[in-house]
Amino acid sequence: MKQIFIVIIAIFSLVSCNKTEEIKEEKVVKLIPKKSEFGFVYADFNVVHDTIKKGDTFGTLLEEQNIGEREVYDIIAKVRDSFDVRSIRINKPFTVLRSKNKKHELQVFIYQPDNLSYYVVDFRDTAVAVYKKTKPITIKRRTIGGVLKESLSETLGNAKIEGALASKITKIYAYSIDFMKLKKGDRFAITFTERFINDTVYDGVEELEASFFEYKGKIIYAFPFAQNSNKIDYYDEQGKTLKNFFLKSPIKFSRISSRFSTSRFHPVQHRWKAHKGTDYAAPRGTPITVTAGGVVEQSGFTAGNGNFVKVKHNGTYSTQYLHMSKILVRRGQRVNQGQVIGLVGSTGLATGPHVCYRFWKNGKQVDALRLKLPTGEPMGGINKSRFLEQITPLKFQLDSVANL
Repeated sequence: MKQIFIVIIAIFSLVSCNKTEEIKEEKVVKLIPKKSEFGFVYADFNVVHDTIKKGDTFGTLLEEQNIGEREVYDIIAKVRDSFDVRSIRINKPFTVLRSKNKKHELQVFIYQPDNLSYYVVDFRDTAVAVYKKTKPITIKRRTIGGVLKESLSETLGNAKIEGALASKITKIYAYSIDFMKLKKGDRFAITFTERFINDTVYDGVEELEASFFEYKGKIIYAFPFAQNSNKIDYYDEQGKTLKNFFLKSPIKFSRISSRFSTSRFHPVQHRWKAHKGTDYAAPRGTPITVTAGGVVEQSGFTAGNGNFVKVKHNGTYSTQYLHMSKILVRRGQRVNQGQVIGLVGSTGLATGPHVCYRFWKNGKQVDALRLKLPTGEPMGGINKSRFLEQITPLKFQLDSVANL
């Protein structure tokens, strides 16, 4: 009986020791100082988080911390060169660290003008210290893919990806894919990088590294690459550009009201004559964009054309834009593809607001809608070898995630 009693005591002691050790381990974990995102140990302070409200100034915020008006004036004078106190804006966050004693004296004031940076005003020494810091950024790569079950925007949204990526992708494929016509079940894959503040706080998409979409049964890849300059364009897996030399029309979201014709009844002159252009009807003031880069050859007014602009693109092609309400470029000015050069109007011989788009090839006016237009700058030589080497691992990743 005595032996049994001794065994029971031993077992109880062993369990108690284990329990004690477990409790000690938990206490150690709890006692580890927890630093804030600004590098201060929150446990050392009385911490207040708030946002700038209407009427708040740096001075009034200090006065709320029991700092006298004269002292506030002196502090503002000291920090002026490092921190423009007039720059604080409504709804921006700030943090106040106060002493843990009964006085709750202001120790540190932290203001965040944006997600990435913050100002620290440190009052713990006689000389007030002010500095600006930037939170560390981590770039992480992610690849998603499979089959579309909804629209591109919804697909990216469900994957917790900011909407800006959908907009970027749409622009990249503007010449080759109508995303409204993508079907459920079409395959896709996207490799992109994202920014994270302090390695955890999502800060949006950094850049698109590679992608493909299945469109009308064809896989269309897009890889960014800079050929002979710092300008990045997008190319398919064979090095062919996704960007056409010409835009399809000078106006977005318009309708064709009259086509190129060798014989058309003129609505103003009331006689049959050739119409050597394509009319795009749109509300007055709609932006007119140049369909390819070049130099403004003519800019002015005639009785028939109204306000017009003519652009020379190279030794082969020129385009002209008629009936503008306002011209926004001048003769001799270099313009880039997609740049707004004027606004839709009805000046000259026009019955309503539209732009007459005219197209020249080798000095002869032609129908832009029937013409097989050139693509962008071709890739060759050392550029193509460098490009193919660069995209090989990216393409492999895309194909793998989508099971191609």
